Amino acid sequence: MPITVCANLHYKVSQSCDILLQIEAAQDATQRCLQETLTISPDLGSRQIEGEDGIGIRRWLVASQNFRCQYQATFEINRPAKRIEDLRADPVSQTPGPVTKYLMPSRYCHPEAFISVLADNFAALSGGALVTAISHWINDSFTYDISASTGVTTATQSLAARAGVCRDYAHVLIAMVRSAGIPARYVSAYAPDVRPQDFHALVEVYLNGAWHLIDPTGMADPSEVIRIGVGRDAADASFLTSYGYVSLESQSVEVLRNDIAMPAL
Repeated sequence: MPITVCANLHYKVSQSCDILLQIEAAQDATQRCLQETLTISPDLGSRQIEGEDGIGIRRWLVASQNFRCQYQATFEINRPAKRIEDLRADPVSQTPGPVTKYLMPSRYCHPEAFISVLADNFAALSGGALVTAISHWINDSFTYDISASTGVTTATQSLAARAGVCRDYAHVLIAMVRSAGIPARYVSAYAPDVRPQDFHALVEVYLNGAWHLIDPTGMADPSEVIRIGVGRDAADASFLTSYGYVSLESQSVEVLRNDIAMPAL
């Protein structure tokens, strides 16, 4: 079934600044674009660059006045569900070069802080069974609370608070999986059934020689996720990064299966 996304962002700009925008969905063998429109008003012009690992695109803008971004797209998803718990972990020493960075500490994810948590709770597990158990543990142990974190909260802080939003759930899973020697990367995405509806964060883990999606919040079905981009953590895959001060005036995201009518842009 096709899935349609409609995202509207309104920003206030106090002085000219450079902006990196990443809200357009990626196109690959697992998600085929049926229609897509991006409108930036006023027209600021943009320079398109490739996303991390060649997944998706980003746009450089220069804004000196308030602006709006309106994105609407319909995608057909072809990503069959897989039982991650049945997949084996690859030997760490056999990790491919481009994947190796996803074993390392990153801005928000510090695997070394999670080694004891892993040993105390999951010592008997490995591979996909370990990843699945950790994801379920996060889902059971954490409270989804939009006031529990900020844009600079780390995975270590989220673990201590046992609360956060999808970004924090993803960071904790990434840090814990990396501490077990399994590569993990952050995924920004659109997905139906996410509440409150917004940009969503998931995780991809590298098992049995390939990347596999998993959502520690339990809200998104990987077979219905529209990926935007990937990165070591949220710093690499933010929907907007500004090099100068801008403030978000309003934001709305709607992601619906196409048997439900979408609001007009």
